[in-house]
Amino acid sequence: MSTNQQASERTPLLPATAPTDSSSSSNSKPPPSMSSEVFWKIGAVYGATAVAFGAFGAHGLKKVITEPARLAGWSTAAQYQLIHAAVLLVVPNHPVAASLFTAGMTLFSGSIYALTLDPARFRFLGPVTPLGGLCLIAGWMALAFGKSGGAPRLPRF
Repeated sequence: MSTNQQASERTPLLPATAPTDSSSSSNSKPPPSMSSEVFWKIGAVYGATAVAFGAFGAHGLKKVITEPARLAGWSTAAQYQLIHAAVLLVVPNHPVAASLFTAGMTLFSGSIYALTLDPARFRFLGPVTPLGGLCLIAGWMALAFGKSGGAPRLPRF
């Protein structure tokens, strides 16, 4: 209290904006939303599977597929999946971009994996690959021009 104010019986001892829980502080961030938790998990799972698929492509797939172009396609799919999975871990609170990245990874990388394994059987997925690529591009554009604006808050570990 300042020296100009006098305390009375009606003067509150604690400010009205004081946290009610002793563990909370003014620097704490709000709890994550359900969608951000889901996107965080999707990013982690997609990251793990990208590493596994990349290793499979580099070691196991070479025994079955000898065409360099098909092996390169598998590698590209794993690389794009890993990059965008990492992005999901950084921007899980941007639902539009996160949704587009998730759809893009699924369509782009998923169709390339299937086409690499059996091009004749999964020929119908050929047009899906560019749609996935457009989703990835749109995800980046959503980050640039989306409503959340500014750099995201990085998660604390």
